[in-house]
Amino acid sequence: MTTPPTPVNLLDLTPADAEQQLRAFAEARGVGAYRGSQAARRLWSHPAASFAEMTDLPLAFRAELAQAFSVPRLELAAEQRSTDGTRKFLFRLHDGQTIETVAIPDGDRVTLCISSQAGCALQCSFCATGLMGFSRNLLPSEIAGQVRELALLPEPVKPTNIVFMGMGEPMMNWKAVNVVLTILNDAKGCGIGARHITVSTVGVLPGIEALAKRPEQFRLAISVHAPSDELRRMLMPVNIKFPLEKVIDAAANFSRRVTFEYVMLGGVNDQPMHAELLAQLAKRCGAFVNLIPLHPGGAGSYTPTSADGIRRFAAALERAGVEVAVRKSRGTDIAAACGQLRVERLRRRPPVAAD
Repeated sequence: MTTPPTPVNLLDLTPADAEQQLRAFAEARGVGAYRGSQAARRLWSHPAASFAEMTDLPLAFRAELAQAFSVPRLELAAEQRSTDGTRKFLFRLHDGQTIETVAIPDGDRVTLCISSQAGCALQCSFCATGLMGFSRNLLPSEIAGQVRELALLPEPVKPTNIVFMGMGEPMMNWKAVNVVLTILNDAKGCGIGARHITVSTVGVLPGIEALAKRPEQFRLAISVHAPSDELRRMLMPVNIKFPLEKVIDAAANFSRRVTFEYVMLGGVNDQPMHAELLAQLAKRCGAFVNLIPLHPGGAGSYTPTSADGIRRFAAALERAGVEVAVRKSRGTDIAAACGQLRVERLRRRPPVAAD
């Protein structure tokens, strides 16, 4: 007795590859290749929860699709809403792993912060995700699927911007992230402009080089967090493998403008000498600096730099000729720091609820 073939997960494919397979499948079953294109449209641009819900297709053909292909869902395990409008989602995957997605509204923009790994192996000392260790890389369907799931909500969340700043290091899962970038950007996928999609990395050089080779104008953000190798090694062990000097060289060679992400740690990296060194690094590659207040729920024993201290630090960078912004701290009432909700569930304590 032969085992039936495993259904092809269409959500792991680029939109072009998925449509090609669906058109060939439809044609082979005598319903016309155009039916395959109709099905492909219901994957991303106008997503359907299942083949059964693709009601613009013949019923018999939907049944045949369900035997040959799959469009797996992510289970929404928890949702929190902040008083500032930020929404945090915890998704459970097929193997029980959980990942987080955060939707941040700002005027007519909605930025979606998505995860690329379950956990993280890099152990940055101030990051809540680092507490949980690394479980596994996510599949393209699990990364882009976060966007799809929010589009399938009763009141859909449709992002204008995507940032790979959730759980995990995207450049350590480049094979999947590379496919996801195409899904997000493709007009037959999510249709989000490349300039509105940012990949954030601690400085994984092979990934930066791979992103640079793509023709689209995807944005690159580098988690710097310390302006010297000595301090960066203390905060971010990955600096041993990818030293700051080489990371800055890669940023300088990147064809598009780079953003430096810099979390402000009280008494650690927020002194005048740190501002001076950071300005030198930013000017070497024309980087924009994004100062990030430490989220109160972040990992470790660090204390946030005061608001006044952040203002002084930003002013020092501006005086040195560096463009700088201070990120708003969002979702403080719902444990919105990356990884917090998952850590709370792993510890089996109730998540912090919004007032």
